[in-house]
Amino acid sequence: MNRGELLVRLTIWVTLIGYVIGTAYTVTRRRWKMESVAKTAWTAGCLALLVHVALAFHYYHGWSQDSAYRETARQTAEVFGINWGGGLYINYLLIVAWMIDTIWWLVWPGAYRNRPQIITTAWNGFLIFIFFNATVVFGSGVIRWAGLVACAGLLLMWVFSQYGKARKDYEINENYEINEY
Repeated sequence: MNRGELLVRLTIWVTLIGYVIGTAYTVTRRRWKMESVAKTAWTAGCLALLVHVALAFHYYHGWSQDSAYRETARQTAEVFGINWGGGLYINYLLIVAWMIDTIWWLVWPGAYRNRPQIITTAWNGFLIFIFFNATVVFGSGVIRWAGLVACAGLLLMWVFSQYGKARKDYEINENYEINEY
């Protein structure tokens, strides 16, 4: 493995670890009190993604958008049989959205914590879709298994946090109704 490949791989691992820690917090935030750790990991993951993309463009594509598009199309054709490089633009959307999300969390943490649940759910749905595709569908070896375990773990955390929230809401409602009479 040459230096460029090592750096590209290391930065994507930092990205994925930051994603998992940050997402674990956002899906279970009422149960986990270590927001500063999650925020730091989330920010590091976002920054590592930016460095990863720059390194990939430098070492693999010679700073050529056309080369990156063709390689994305080749990989998509290999997996799905469709010669389409549009996934590259989905990755650009991910980068911009993650940067906005990170800035929101860093600059306006109160608004970030209290944002509508539909935004958090949609954002996490998009992220896990990208994460699953990057690691499980297009990945291989260790990254594929790590991605599968991480996705399953995050989904289980989300399901159990929703169950706990629903149960708490039921108990509050039950107490309210008892006090009502």
